[in-house]
Amino acid sequence: MKAKVWLVKCWAILACALTFGTIFFLFAYIFGKGASAITWEFLTESPKGMIIGTEGGILPAIVGSAWYTGIACLFGAVLGICTAIYQVYYCRSQRTAERIALVMKCMAGVPSIVMGLFGYTLLVLTLGWGKCILAGGITQGVMILPFIEVRAEKALREVEGDLVHASYALGVSRAYTLRRIVLPRCLPQIVSGVILGACYAMGAAAPLIFTGAVIISKVPEDVMKPAMALPYHLYMLLTQGVSPENAYGTAFVMMMIVLVTNSLATWFTWRKKV
Repeated sequence: MKAKVWLVKCWAILACALTFGTIFFLFAYIFGKGASAITWEFLTESPKGMIIGTEGGILPAIVGSAWYTGIACLFGAVLGICTAIYQVYYCRSQRTAERIALVMKCMAGVPSIVMGLFGYTLLVLTLGWGKCILAGGITQGVMILPFIEVRAEKALREVEGDLVHASYALGVSRAYTLRRIVLPRCLPQIVSGVILGACYAMGAAAPLIFTGAVIISKVPEDVMKPAMALPYHLYMLLTQGVSPENAYGTAFVMMMIVLVTNSLATWFTWRKKV
């Protein structure tokens, strides 16, 4: 018995060391390759050069990614959280619940490039929006919708049933119970899920290729105009192969944004639990 416990502990320690070692190696390797490119000008200027991206910075791509991700989170969070609430507290048909769960599983398995084609067909062509931030953000919102819904539903189901039933027994309406009792108790998990969904959206280039991302643009000011995005800019730099330092610098900036965002999600969840 002691030998089994010792083996499990060794396996857990080895797995943690391997995970942290891999993450550290990735950040160190990418930073080492792109450290020379990471300057104040790189973060605050627009891309320049005979071949776009060989000079200048990535500010329009950073702002564009923020626009795309913000719209995606707003769209995905509203639909995902509302679907989760319906699943847990309003749906009384087992068949309907199973169908909704099946749809979410199927959506979660759709490749991001297919999501991009869906957004291109529906939003860009059928609705006539053209390539724009709104089309790209909504497409990414559809992509992260099941990601948010599953985590929101899990958080809602973890709320103590006795507490909810006691509220109903006192004559409190279901809507008031959700607003004042249920949602405040699972808000940290829901917010954490939305933030993790934002990280997922920020790193996805495929949906934006067809719906909103462009090679070069100014800092975006209108959601009905196309804009640059960090993952698409990184893709263009790598495929051109003319500025590996700027490509690695862009990758490091994007990874740092995702790391900081994930850390904030973890801190927010921990703070609310304490």
